[in-house]
Amino acid sequence: MRHVLLFGATGQVGAPALTRLRANGWRVTALSRAPHADAPGLGWLQGEFDRMPPLPAEVDAILSCGPLDAFARWYDGARVVAPRVVAFGSTSVVVKQHSCDAAERDVAQRLCRAEDSLMSAARARGAAATVLRPTLVYGSARDATLSRIAMLAHRLRWFPLPRRATGLRQPVHVDDLADAAVDCLAAPLAHDLTFDLPGGETLPYRDMVRRVLGALEPPARLLELPLPVFAWLLRLARSRGVAAGYGDAMVERMRRDLVFDAAPAREAFGYAPRAFQPTARMFPPRR
Repeated sequence: MRHVLLFGATGQVGAPALTRLRANGWRVTALSRAPHADAPGLGWLQGEFDRMPPLPAEVDAILSCGPLDAFARWYDGARVVAPRVVAFGSTSVVVKQHSCDAAERDVAQRLCRAEDSLMSAARARGAAATVLRPTLVYGSARDATLSRIAMLAHRLRWFPLPRRATGLRQPVHVDDLADAAVDCLAAPLAHDLTFDLPGGETLPYRDMVRRVLGALEPPARLLELPLPVFAWLLRLARSRGVAAGYGDAMVERMRRDLVFDAAPAREAFGYAPRAFQPTARMFPPRR
């Protein structure tokens, strides 16, 4: 039985990846900060990258579904022997590279350094590494973008956007990312490469938000505002701690196309993401 060491096993992508690994016949050693009960073919270790428990000396593969920079730092000095390594990064490495927000530029730079470090360390060990870059993740009610929109809409019963928020987006479901990771582990054509993982549908930001609002129970209303009015409302919301994370850079991106090509992933390991069809259970419930 093939043996995989899984990081981020309880995260929004790691949890469905764990299910698929077991369904595909992998023996899994999973790492978590909290204790979990072992099961047939599944062993849990408690710890984190800065406080690592004893690990298997050798596995067939390592899959990281957590923060790429933390994983790359650990892998650079790790002694676990694994011929195959797959790790999730983010398209933020491209999207935020030239952001007007210094913190966002720092995120992009850290992701870039982490990708380079991981690939270099894998080559030095004779391992085949792959980095997977998702776009806007949704589906587990734990993402930082669409679930945040849903929470605000539940609270207000409407959600504001600036007019012409028509930049194209490709939201991707967590289950499709889990499938991609497991398929990628066994795909020789994916070795030593980086792949963008967009969702299966490209749609304007405004329409993406409208579908989220329509999926809520009860549905919420989209309110499009002139940019100066929206900016004033956003400043007011930030002052009251309601819109933390909605910076000027994020507002600017609402009008910019962020489109990625799924063809390389499709050709390398059969990547086939679904269209964007949100349901209420994919977002945090109304409180």
